Amino acid sequence: MAYRKRQRNTRKYWFLILLIALIICAPFVYKYLTNKDGDVNNFISSIIKPGESTVETLEVGFNDYLESPGVSYNLYSEAPKVKGLYVNASAVSSKERFNTLIDIANTTEVNAFVIDVKNDSGRITFDMDNPQSDEINAEVKYMKDINVVMDRLYENDIYPIARIVAFKDPWSSKKITDLAIKNKDGSLWMYDKVSWLNPYNKDTWDYVLNVAKKAAEVGFKEIQFDYIRFEATRSLNNADFGVDAENKTRMEVISEFVAYAMKELEPYNVKVSADVFGTIITSKVDAKAIGQDYLDMAEKLDVICPMVYPSHYGKGFFGIPRDKHSDLYPYETILGSMTASNEKYKELNGKKAAIVRPWLQAFTASYLRKPNYKSYGPEEIRAQIQATYDAGLEEWILWHAGSKYNKDALLKEQ
Repeated sequence: MAYRKRQRNTRKYWFLILLIALIICAPFVYKYLTNKDGDVNNFISSIIKPGESTVETLEVGFNDYLESPGVSYNLYSEAPKVKGLYVNASAVSSKERFNTLIDIANTTEVNAFVIDVKNDSGRITFDMDNPQSDEINAEVKYMKDINVVMDRLYENDIYPIARIVAFKDPWSSKKITDLAIKNKDGSLWMYDKVSWLNPYNKDTWDYVLNVAKKAAEVGFKEIQFDYIRFEATRSLNNADFGVDAENKTRMEVISEFVAYAMKELEPYNVKVSADVFGTIITSKVDAKAIGQDYLDMAEKLDVICPMVYPSHYGKGFFGIPRDKHSDLYPYETILGSMTASNEKYKELNGKKAAIVRPWLQAFTASYLRKPNYKSYGPEEIRAQIQATYDAGLEEWILWHAGSKYNKDALLKEQ
């Protein structure tokens, strides 16, 4: 009996403690539930909005606690009329240089940057968590935090284009030799001490496109393939491309890669562009040698970017005197090449085709022997832009390997 009496006393004791605790805590609980405004409905409505399901509300609530970019990556649902600059990855890695380039975009007509993602050496310029490139240590990580870079581009209304060098790749071709162009004795094929990936090998396609997909995932709105071709040399005639090369021309395999890339990248909602030699517009010999069929590629791509630098032509092109190099005539060279493009497009008979966006020369070609070149300043650059417009085109990109541009060549932002 004494034991049961002690039990009853103990229960009374703990009941009193619980009651006292509830009395003490009640004001704080009420204040929390009323959201500090004395209205329970305000608190509830802050969690569940009228007309929304509980599941949707919970998703919103959790997102409030997650880190999210400060800008909307849906900004470019439609691509602008690109007036762009090539920007190498080292320029992005330098705070001072990147700020200078952004200032150019903010104060002039420039609205796009073409940024190296996979460069001429085959190196990838940011950490993209790609097992295949990780395995061969292809990443250099010039851009230490790609999300910060993308945020800055979007915050400044700069359309982001990823430059991906496709088949010229001395790094990956040496690390994954099965993907490389070989000599007939099995050794690596090289030109000017540079080895290339084999465009006939579909595993090569997937390697390149995995990089492109990662670029799209971080926010690039256009994938631009460079060196989407074969090297321009007769020594390729002695190379071994494998059994797939027996029944396909170089132009056919490059066109097939373009079609495959378009299909693979379609779910990523990006534009796809490609750089091509300017000479293939009018030269069937050049087109066959490097594998670029201008019209066939144009029918598949969103944008085609002929590299029509005046320094890359010789003497006597486009009505230029036969004893004068085209580098001395920036306006005439661009107008002539883009007029030739317009004429070539007529063969499509109105079929939908890629936007033509030429690469223009923003560098001085001092490697040409005098008197075959001139200094390219604001006047020469502006002449090329005007020639582009006079040919009826609306887009262009400037190339300077060091990403150094003169603002005086560009119109002020309106």
